[in-house]
Amino acid sequence: MTAQTILLLILAAFIACVITVFMYGYKNKLSTSLKWILGLLRFFTLLGVMVLLINPKITSKTYTVTKPTLSVLVDNSASIKELNQDSICNKWISLIEENTDLQNKFSVSYFKFGNEFKELDSLSFTEKNTQITAALKAVSEIVEDKTNPFILLTDGNQTLGSDYSYASKTIQNPIFPIVLGDTTKYIDLKIEQLNTNRYSFLNNKFPIEAILTYSGNKPIATQFTIKQAGKTVFKQPINFSEYDNVKTVLIRLPATKVGLQTYTAALTPIQSERNTANNYRRFAVEVIDQSTKILVVSDVIHPDLGTLKKAVETNKQRTVLFKKPTEAAAILNDYELIILYQPTGTFLQVFKALKQLSKNYFIIAGKHTQWDFLNRSQKTYYKEVTQQTEEVTPQLNPNYNAFALDDIGFSKFPPLETTFGELEIKTPNDIILEQYINGFATNSALLATTEENTIRTAILDGEGLWKWRAYSYLEEESFQNFDDFIGKIVQYLASNKKRSRLEVSHKTFYYNNRPVTITAQYFDKNYEFDKRATLIISLTNKKTKEKKVLPMLLNGNFYQVDLSGIDEGDYAFTVSVKNENLSRSGSFTLLDYNVEKQFLSPDVTKLTQVATNTNGKTFYPSEFEQFLNQLLTDNRFKPIEKVAEKTLPLIHWKMLLAIIASLLLIEWFVRKYNGLI
Repeated sequence: MTAQTILLLILAAFIACVITVFMYGYKNKLSTSLKWILGLLRFFTLLGVMVLLINPKITSKTYTVTKPTLSVLVDNSASIKELNQDSICNKWISLIEENTDLQNKFSVSYFKFGNEFKELDSLSFTEKNTQITAALKAVSEIVEDKTNPFILLTDGNQTLGSDYSYASKTIQNPIFPIVLGDTTKYIDLKIEQLNTNRYSFLNNKFPIEAILTYSGNKPIATQFTIKQAGKTVFKQPINFSEYDNVKTVLIRLPATKVGLQTYTAALTPIQSERNTANNYRRFAVEVIDQSTKILVVSDVIHPDLGTLKKAVETNKQRTVLFKKPTEAAAILNDYELIILYQPTGTFLQVFKALKQLSKNYFIIAGKHTQWDFLNRSQKTYYKEVTQQTEEVTPQLNPNYNAFALDDIGFSKFPPLETTFGELEIKTPNDIILEQYINGFATNSALLATTEENTIRTAILDGEGLWKWRAYSYLEEESFQNFDDFIGKIVQYLASNKKRSRLEVSHKTFYYNNRPVTITAQYFDKNYEFDKRATLIISLTNKKTKEKKVLPMLLNGNFYQVDLSGIDEGDYAFTVSVKNENLSRSGSFTLLDYNVEKQFLSPDVTKLTQVATNTNGKTFYPSEFEQFLNQLLTDNRFKPIEKVAEKTLPLIHWKMLLAIIASLLLIEWFVRKYNGLI
């Protein structure tokens, strides 16, 4: 309370006293006792009113003592159990919980980490991944005071995330790692890493890179093998020594069979080896038969034909064969796509066979095309018959959506030659390139695709493709952009896959230490994504016949289910839409790979680095007393006394208002009783 407020209160008491004396003491005929009673009542009433007008502020202080927080982070991954440290880990937690000195000095919080960071409720030591970096960052965000310590109970073997020894440089809290595991060095052979493609094309060779390591001080000889279905497909002797302890083996295996091919890589164990789980690694490659045979039918010789062959066969899975119209009709069914180059009357039998076989085709028209014949032979494309020719330039249609296309500079490409007139397309179509003449749009298609009753067709109304490929090379010093453009058209036309209202996406194989997710998209009849649907997946283990039915959850613009936790093996599944006769089926293989079984000892080096980076200290399971003494005597971890000051204006004190009202009421009652009112 300020000096000014105190002076005002003294002045208020004086004024209240003067007014009271004037009312009840000066020339008043009341009895002495009544004067004193009424005078005191009036004095305190006036004083209370003036105190409210002055409104002094009353300040109160509350003192609280906050203990420092001790955060205990426990590794719940399977490697703790593999190293036989689960019981030791539980013992340490019990020692911390039961130690009264620690509990009195610290407010202790417990967390666990593995695949995810969570509050500690129970420990299973079964999680298949370890994310130490994520756990340290998460708890550092929770704890506000950067002097509070972290206890890290782990073996230090991380399988996911960035390097935690490096990440610890950004953490201000002191970290005290408790190293779980036998630090004795044992002889160990290990497949450190195995790199391979997920996919390979039939009759190609796919690469495998195996990084093999050895821990030991004596020269040894072993053997690296790869087997498929019990049959050895690769074998190589490997020699290690104390200093020559890392070998990289590069292999190329042939893809001879379509479908998912599973393999087992093995590094033959030596007699004194304790951990042999890391000597084996299963992996899989899906072999795809993407070979596409394309028939080009032409009755003329033109540079465009060579350009088509070179561009299409850039993809080694595609082959191009040329035939004259008289030879082609009988062999159309042996090819996925037919390219008709400048059709004339000699193509009559070819068009009849195309219609009978419902084959996809690509027409390339030009100066030599006989449009009177072409108009009669099919009902998709029509053009008036003229003898004049003109040059046309392309412009990419940005709204084309049948498949993804990039603008490779079409507007700068040299013009193509075609017959004069507008191209009319009589079936639903998508225009890829629009036709321009002298910089003006003609509202006619230069290149377009159609799809009707599962049959896909395309037309390029102009000859001179060879100029486009040459120009693309001059601009980019590579044919790749042009060849990719032609390849996308060929890929689209060589497939008859129709768009479905239910699209399901999944991998053909998963590893059981990674999320096993299947996603789906469901569209209404207007092919707009429908968020209101209910999608259900039915999963069956092919071997055990065990069946699970699970809902798929909406996640943005797709539905998703996480199947992590299922056993290894082959599975079949069906995704269906509730109240709709619509479903999609598929299958996948879950391969066993537990990265947590790959470790033989704790990573003491990195844990020590973490302690050094954060001004902490590393301890071992037998050093609980030293650990306890460190925490209890460290002057950085002191309780903090906090003072909370609260200021309340007197006008907010409702009790004073009640007292003033009571005094006035009593004064009125006394005066009434004595006949003064």
